[in-house]
Amino acid sequence: MFKDQVVIITGGCSGIGRATAFRFAQEGAKLFIADLSEKAGDLLVEELEKAGAEAAFARIDVTDAEDVERMVADCIQRFGGIDVLVNSAGILGPRARTERYPAEEFKKVMEINVIGLFYCMQAVLPHFLGKKSGNIVNLASVAGLGGFAGHSGYSASKHAVVGMTRTAALEYAKHGIRVNAVCPSFTMTPMLENAMTHDDTNYLDALQNAIPMKRFGKPEEIADAVVYAASSAASFMTGHTLVMDGGLMIA
Repeated sequence: MFKDQVVIITGGCSGIGRATAFRFAQEGAKLFIADLSEKAGDLLVEELEKAGAEAAFARIDVTDAEDVERMVADCIQRFGGIDVLVNSAGILGPRARTERYPAEEFKKVMEINVIGLFYCMQAVLPHFLGKKSGNIVNLASVAGLGGFAGHSGYSASKHAVVGMTRTAALEYAKHGIRVNAVCPSFTMTPMLENAMTHDDTNYLDALQNAIPMKRFGKPEEIADAVVYAASSAASFMTGHTLVMDGGLMIA
């Protein structure tokens, strides 16, 4: 489905980003992985190459506009172009009620989840405009469609991602560029696993029990949705928020 297409994945070394890389690899795509950990990136490229994919890695800080511009330029130089951008880089931030939420942590969440994603879209769009085609898939969250008690920073950032997705979709639809968002609920990624301290056991149990399917999502399930959103099977879909939540939003 994506044979010889070039896919950039930010935050591609773990969780949903990593699972997405392997799914695109299965479909014949060439992968350009961007993340902060060089060690994890080099290991992932080795794994992807062993699986038969062509892949490259660059250490990129999405909050650095120059880094992001370099990512796009390096990818074009390495593979000759870009067909898909998957914005998967993001953080959860601390859990605290709004009146106790650390202001600096709020800024950090917004800088990575919102400004970083903005930089990535802004950097790749001129290339997509030049070729009159392209796909952007942003990792949002059901927290961007409703509230998320204890996580005002994360919820605010994902609302912003949904808003940016819809705005860009309107702006570029006539140029052959589609922009969609995938909105998972709680998914078994390092981000969630890091919250599984002894103090949070009851909290994590409560989150799982709130999902009608009574389980957390799997990264591979979210990756399937990302690949679908970027595929020709979704060629008439743009500005959409594809919810993958085990029924959480209808509970």
